[in-house]
Amino acid sequence: MGPDCGIAEIGAHDVTRIDAHQHYWQLARGDYGWLTRDLKVLYRDYLPEDLKDTLTACSVSGTVLVQAAPTEEETLFLFDLARRHATILGVVGWVDFEAADVVQRIDALIARGGGLLKGLRPMVQDIADPAWLGRASIDGAFRAMAERGLVFDALVTPLHIEILEWRLLRHPNLACVIDHAGKPVSGDPALDAWSQRMHRIATHTQAYCKLSGLFTQFESPVSNDTLTPYVSRLFEYFGPERLIWGSDWPVLNLRASYREWLDTSLALVGSYAPQAAAAIFADNARRVYGLGKPPRGPQRAPS
Repeated sequence: MGPDCGIAEIGAHDVTRIDAHQHYWQLARGDYGWLTRDLKVLYRDYLPEDLKDTLTACSVSGTVLVQAAPTEEETLFLFDLARRHATILGVVGWVDFEAADVVQRIDALIARGGGLLKGLRPMVQDIADPAWLGRASIDGAFRAMAERGLVFDALVTPLHIEILEWRLLRHPNLACVIDHAGKPVSGDPALDAWSQRMHRIATHTQAYCKLSGLFTQFESPVSNDTLTPYVSRLFEYFGPERLIWGSDWPVLNLRASYREWLDTSLALVGSYAPQAAAAIFADNARRVYGLGKPPRGPQRAPS
């Protein structure tokens, strides 16, 4: 993948973009259960040096680094990368939401991150119980996140959106970002079901939605025409003020280059909300994740 960013270079000196969803991993760490040899292009290390030139060419000044393994050890690894690479503005990590000491674990990660921890992401799509988000055993984790100003990154499929809505209504002060547009599936019946659920959650909650991951949701080749029925609804339901752009690199490499997804995204945003490009490509992420600000500490009773 080369660093050339095509139409993304237009006005590059005038823009500062934030990629709100990307990953780094190191295979030797051994905790990426989903990352197997059959994924071919993904089955290798991806580290900041691999993305540096592309970010520069695409006028992306910083990124939000998102967990790719369900371990706290990986979150500490991401903190270490962030301390050594200024392009990483924040980390969305992982914690065991059902641990008896989950609140203490969250506070420990906040302390270890030193301001880098911006959110947490259980890998809901990989949890066998589709109603997991409704369990009372995870109430404490969500309360703690809301109190500390951490974002809940919702890695869900259309199957989980109704229970996600229920969860968010229980925690109205919890910031939530739905990853990869809720991972829609192609086809008219699936489009209708996804559309109805996304409309409800956009209407009834304050959730944000990431304009990310769409290239890998559909069979190649993916064109603007393929994406239009989905993206048009995202703009209608969430509005540009609640949409956030992300690359999902390097998972993106399964279908396209960083340049191709950015150029496609620029064209789509140009069609639906050209005046909101700065918000979608930077300002919304900066605001939601509190980039440049540390998370709040534990809420303690006054002495």
